[in-house]
Amino acid sequence: MESATPDLPLAVGPVMIIILGIMELVVTLIADPAKNILTSSFADSMATALAAQDTPVTKTQWLSPNHACDLLLGHVSEADINKKAHDFIRDFPVDAIVQPIDGRRKNLLISDMDSTIITVECIDELADFVGKKTEVAQITERAMNGELDFEAALTERVALLAGLPESTLQQAYSERVKLMPGAKALVATMKANGGYGVLVSGGFTFFTSRVREEVGFDEDHSNRLEIADGKLTGRVIPPILGKEAKLQSLKHICAIKRIPRPLALAVGDGANDLPMLQAAGLGVAYHAKPAVRAQCKAQINHNDLRTLLYIQGYRDQDITG
Repeated sequence: MESATPDLPLAVGPVMIIILGIMELVVTLIADPAKNILTSSFADSMATALAAQDTPVTKTQWLSPNHACDLLLGHVSEADINKKAHDFIRDFPVDAIVQPIDGRRKNLLISDMDSTIITVECIDELADFVGKKTEVAQITERAMNGELDFEAALTERVALLAGLPESTLQQAYSERVKLMPGAKALVATMKANGGYGVLVSGGFTFFTSRVREEVGFDEDHSNRLEIADGKLTGRVIPPILGKEAKLQSLKHICAIKRIPRPLALAVGDGANDLPMLQAAGLGVAYHAKPAVRAQCKAQINHNDLRTLLYIQGYRDQDITG
């Protein structure tokens, strides 16, 4: 290995590269292939734009035709490249993830459930059965954007469900809960390559246990609704799983599974996911609330969950399901 700078001895050069944030990076571009935006011409244009800013692309490799490609870079600053990449794609429905090449293939997937692995917020759908969906959804939106304390907001919303028959939970699951496109492929592919999948949710065990089984996660952790005489009491059985519990789940699973935290991929959309996203090796804000996007450099705003495979370097032929 060559020294990163001519003034540093070979023994300390690589260490200083890490300290200064200078490393070999990859920019992964992802777009909906049906829109025919991510073409070779688009990728070449971005490479030209980066080169004009003293950031030459050493290689372009396609992971999926018109869908995902990698732009490989030399030893550069991640923060600088992230800004340059997002400046280039700002006016296009294209996602760009910038990260070090080393360690991009992750061994742990830890994910939020509502509006991430599934397309709905389960508590909002339950509220619809008592005619309070609009009221509850407004609270959910504010809590997920970090405007309200999560635990207090959850307690308030669940109280509005008091008296709802327990059988409604299954009805809501059967009629309302739909998987996010790419969810099964994401989990199946990572597990086929030795990964471990964990679902952590501020929602409820009735739903997470079923989604875990349907999608193929190894574990699920969430909140428990109190039920008496076949009806919801309007209370959550403590302790409430909020943002700190999600963070602790990440730390605990990494410890017991002996997975270094840099090899953990976390994904979520709400403010209660932020500590987990920020502590993981790669934390991705997935179609997230504005307050979350503002604090996460890795974002998926235009594409589905298969994107989380492409950013790990998987090609179409590597993807299961």
